[in-house]
Amino acid sequence: MIAAHPKKLSAPQRRWLKARAHSLKPAVLVGEDGVHPGVLGAVTDALESHELIKVRLRRPEDKREEGESVASGCGAHLVAIVGHTLVLYRERKEEPSITLPK
Repeated sequence: MIAAHPKKLSAPQRRWLKARAHSLKPAVLVGEDGVHPGVLGAVTDALESHELIKVRLRRPEDKREEGESVASGCGAHLVAIVGHTLVLYRERKEEPSITLPK
């Protein structure tokens, strides 16, 4: 998996990304087994395709901890946690499609 952690997002950038993610459907569903290498691989693939995704968690004990685990395992930003859904962002290495506001 990707070990490098991206630079920090500003609060306005987080709000902007969260607003863009509002209409998205979850790209990855995390089941009863929780976060494991297969889930991280699926999230990494989805981020490479879409840059901004939602990940739906199934009854996590600690949503914040699980969200940070997924984000750090994929080298992504944890933009928001809404209910049991994570919003993740990682800029595509080649030809990024999302340009963050300054």
